[in-house]
Amino acid sequence: MGRPAAALADMRWPEVDSGPRRVLVVPVGSLEQHGPHLPLDTDTRIAVAVARGACASVSGVALAPAIGIGASGEHRDFPGTLSIGTAALTGCLIELGRHSSLHWRAMLLVNGHGGNTEALRTVTARLGYEGRVCRIWHATLPGGDAHAGRLETSIMLALAPQAVLMSAAAAGCRLPIEELMPALRAGGVRAVSPNGVLGDPCGASAAEGRKLLTELTSGLRETLQRLLNNMTEGEPVPNGQTASPCSPGASR
Repeated sequence: MGRPAAALADMRWPEVDSGPRRVLVVPVGSLEQHGPHLPLDTDTRIAVAVARGACASVSGVALAPAIGIGASGEHRDFPGTLSIGTAALTGCLIELGRHSSLHWRAMLLVNGHGGNTEALRTVTARLGYEGRVCRIWHATLPGGDAHAGRLETSIMLALAPQAVLMSAAAAGCRLPIEELMPALRAGGVRAVSPNGVLGDPCGASAAEGRKLLTELTSGLRETLQRLLNNMTEGEPVPNGQTASPCSPGASR
């Protein structure tokens, strides 16, 4: 299985100081309804699991604690959902990127929630303009199973079967997400799906979940390795200085 990922929260500062500090990986998730059968932190659990798997045995990479509350305004009508909104998430991650650049060459954000996308785009643009290196990787699932459907349910059955209440699983709105976007923007998820599901969890299985996790982890590991391979003298060094100026927008 290889060496576990270096979890930053479990380390002491001299351990961090004495080791290579190349990429800080930060899972970004949400705390929002996932139908009547999945836990509120589903997106965060998936982002953390994939990040942990991708970081394992990679030298110079550390896994930060997850940002567990994101921009989930579209789920606001479901009790239990907590959201800090796009502006607050943007500000939080910009400041995190600025501080992490004092000690790490780059920051890689592993996003588990689609509603965070606007904030993350702004973050990478701002940090890139400032000469810092920040990349995003999205845990995108195939097909049109948009929210709490078969694919997410399968992953959760593989990760934490005790947290899945399959007896309460039921189909929600199954229209393609592209057709739903105007209504979602106007009235949120509850306007189109009373139970909060966009898709159908029927047929979910732990076996499918393990396959999806393997694919996601492989995709993130490729992105992480590419970032490590592409590091140049012009990127930020651990003391926060740069060897040469970076052009605005160099980080995408």
